Amino acid sequence: MEEKKTYYVTTPIYYPSDNFHVGHCYTTCIADALARYKREKGYDVFFLTGSDEHGQKIEDRAKKAGVSPKEFVDPIIDNAKDLWKQLNISYDKFIRTTDPEHVACVQKIFKRLYDQGDIYKGSYEGWYCTPCESFWTEAQLVDGKCPDCGREVKLMKEEAYFFRLSKYQAQFEEYLNAHRDLMQPESRYNEMMNNFLKPGLKDLCVSRSSVKWGIPVTFDEKQTVYVWIDALSNYISALGYLSDDDSLFKKYWPADLHLIGKEIFRFHTIIWPIMLMALGLPLPKKVYGHGWLTIDGGKISKSKGNYKDPREFIKDYGADTLRYYILSEVPFGSDGNFSELLMVERRNSDLANILGNLVNRTITMTNKYFGGKVHRLKKVTALDKEVMLELNSLAQDVDDKLEALDIPAALKAIFERLSRLNKYIDETMPWVLAKEEQNERLNDVLYLILEGIRICAIELKPFIPDTAEKIFHMLNTKHTSFAYAKVGLGGFEVVEKPEILFERIDEKALKEKLDAEEKAAEEEAKKKEAEEAKKAKQQPQKAEIEIEDFNKIDLIVGKVLECHKHPDADRLLVSKVDLGNGDIRQVVSGIAEYVAPENMVDRKVIVVANLKPVKIRGVESHGMLLVGEDEELINIITSTCAIGTKVR
Repeated sequence: MEEKKTYYVTTPIYYPSDNFHVGHCYTTCIADALARYKREKGYDVFFLTGSDEHGQKIEDRAKKAGVSPKEFVDPIIDNAKDLWKQLNISYDKFIRTTDPEHVACVQKIFKRLYDQGDIYKGSYEGWYCTPCESFWTEAQLVDGKCPDCGREVKLMKEEAYFFRLSKYQAQFEEYLNAHRDLMQPESRYNEMMNNFLKPGLKDLCVSRSSVKWGIPVTFDEKQTVYVWIDALSNYISALGYLSDDDSLFKKYWPADLHLIGKEIFRFHTIIWPIMLMALGLPLPKKVYGHGWLTIDGGKISKSKGNYKDPREFIKDYGADTLRYYILSEVPFGSDGNFSELLMVERRNSDLANILGNLVNRTITMTNKYFGGKVHRLKKVTALDKEVMLELNSLAQDVDDKLEALDIPAALKAIFERLSRLNKYIDETMPWVLAKEEQNERLNDVLYLILEGIRICAIELKPFIPDTAEKIFHMLNTKHTSFAYAKVGLGGFEVVEKPEILFERIDEKALKEKLDAEEKAAEEEAKKKEAEEAKKAKQQPQKAEIEIEDFNKIDLIVGKVLECHKHPDADRLLVSKVDLGNGDIRQVVSGIAEYVAPENMVDRKVIVVANLKPVKIRGVESHGMLLVGEDEELINIITSTCAIGTKVR
């Protein structure tokens, strides 16, 4: 007996969140659709997802809650599993980085890399962002804050172990030249090459001594394995790598596909492959970095007021509506906008009108004209052949689209066939055939439509599984596998009364409801801002200083000669300021959202002139502009004094 082909697909392991939003569902729904499709194609599939539970964030939150980190995350993981169950996610394993098998595997990997000289001890100094669990250099900070989330960072220096990324750069680049498919899509490949590989890889900090909630380094009790070695190793620890039973590892590795969000692409396409190289293991076949689901172009978050638990959508519209929308609406690889109203519009137009209406009226006509029974068609017309050709080509069309990971295109191909069946009804007019008692032709027409519905339902199974199963039940057919995705099977004996697959939603009423919710959220946000501003005003002033301290500051009136936006940071402006006597300064300021660059030119501003030069996001800044800040905006402090005047 021929052994089945294997297919190993993974999602990233998620940070434990008790505030899941629809963006969290995106990657997992994609992976689930691909896993289901491959299973239907006869592959032996292993679909992995899980949770990344270590790190300072969890440690801090657990301490605040008065429980141990493990006690803190356990109910959150149960919450995640409940969501995946409601979304019909068919994972084969849910790994937790707190699983004993994972811990043991990571410790063995760390020790092996250390023993072979690929991990060494040193010290690390950098600006650390706790929410992002990332270190940044001075130049990477934006206004002294984390460039990713905009929150406060703190300077940290500690002993740590480092992984020799730089040692493997040449070997990795040679591999990439021969395996361009590793990084997908192409735009992200170019980003990695230009931003990280061409400038040269630096060795990676892979342990922490200040964070205790993590996997201990076995040979150094003061150190904890840092998140990226810990988290990335889950893809092989889940398969039993370095355990007493590594049969799954031998069977499924290397992974066919790592599906990840674009924000962690670098870790999965540079750090992870080089880790594997150092371990002497095959690299994954493909890493695909998809875009984000956004709302009005911004990331989804509870703090922004655009958050909603996905279970609310599932409760109101069903899991398949949510699955269909996020799988069909987002151009794969790019960002996609999520809108509850647009989701309902797509439900009404595609799922209710095109699919649901087709199924309902076809079964109704079959019962009306033939008591629910039709036999195979006997006489094929030119029109029938045209429709049959389209139906019989669907399986290959979907397969081609999914091989390219273009799920929206695959769904589009299916709904094109469903639309063609609706048109076929209009062309053949079964009600006219019944009136004229053309029973044989009427039988053939209804049979072909039912066959088309059955074939489209087979192809829809990976994407909207509940709906597909309902259709199979109504058609009363057992021919539901990909092996039967062609026209030409026996007749049908459909159910007596069809189920309405998707009730239409009143879009106007929904829009009014959502507008009211948005208005209420805006009012609440304004109220909160006002309260915070009031609270800020009530805060005590900074500690008093001596006159000698103030005299250390060199304040000079300067004139802005030119100003433009920072090339790599939307919130920053870069100004050329004349301080007199030939002293022309370049000053980077975080004021882009308050003033246009052209409105800065010719202004006389006050500059803190004796600040040490620093690089801000790669651009040198020598000085600081004085600004005034009130409850709503920042104003540039200007002067009528001559250029070069000292302010005292």
